[in-house]
Amino acid sequence: MTIVDHFMQPEVRPFAIAAVMIVLVGGVEIGSMLIGLSISELLGQSVDLGHDGSGSSISHVLSWINVGGVPLMICILLALGIFSISGFLIQDAARLLAVALPPTAAGVLAAVVTVPLLRSSTRYAARLVPQDESYAVGLSDLVGRTGEVAVGPLDDGLPGRVRVKDIHGNWHSVTASAAPGSPPLPVGASVLLVDRKDGRFIAIAATDELTNVKTL
Repeated sequence: MTIVDHFMQPEVRPFAIAAVMIVLVGGVEIGSMLIGLSISELLGQSVDLGHDGSGSSISHVLSWINVGGVPLMICILLALGIFSISGFLIQDAARLLAVALPPTAAGVLAAVVTVPLLRSSTRYAARLVPQDESYAVGLSDLVGRTGEVAVGPLDDGLPGRVRVKDIHGNWHSVTASAAPGSPPLPVGASVLLVDRKDGRFIAIAATDELTNVKTL
């Protein structure tokens, strides 16, 4: 049996679908970032973890698996990956011992394995993944900071993205547009974040003096 045949067997179909979803979701995220948007940003903004104690049980679960410690999209990709790998390993082990399990039973076992592994992996990933937007500091703290256009140019069309370092030295990737009347700001240009409106930062060209101290 070839790898492709093994991948297409009915008993591993849920895990094969999860593996395909990793490619699709990752591709959508990369594509959205290339046009100056971010699906993970939009998803993260829609999740209220209820840190004041008023959150729902779903919010508590999301907090337990560290959604907010790492971007939501990373959590989704990790969950899909762990579920897919666990499922294939469970079915391989079942075949060695006797016969493959029904897909539903294998899926339940894989889900049980996924939850604790997801929590552990997100806690580890939080130390490695660059923090995006408000994960480490408030958005308002980034106004007045200088950064560099990463996806652009910034003009009066679609927004781009700016890499900016916060006061603690952590890098963030934020959605930004050029200020009204400002000339287009090309990729690599040094910019100053002067305001934030409608979910995006407003940027102008940074002067040489600001550029020289942008990492302080």
